Amino acid sequence: MYVYILTNHINTVLYTGVTNNLIRRLSEHIKHFSKESFVTKYRLYKLVWFQEFNTPIEAIEAEKKIKGWKRYKKLNLITQTNRDFKNLLF
Repeated sequence: MYVYILTNHINTVLYTGVTNNLIRRLSEHIKHFSKESFVTKYRLYKLVWFQEFNTPIEAIEAEKKIKGWKRYKKLNLITQTNRDFKNLLF
């Protein structure tokens, strides 16, 4: 299980998600799997952070925790491993 954070080309919007298949889920986001989704509306395509978890419960708990954080705390999490906000998908 994975928790991940996506952003747009100018790093202004952050989206936190959870999935059991990171590549498949990111592919769905990029292909605009849901035309009404938050990811599509804000053009979020850059994977800037992710972490793998052993169980779905751990991943869902981490996702909820991160979603509850203020923006500065999410930015700190990202910059610990990806200071330049590079797209980790490519």
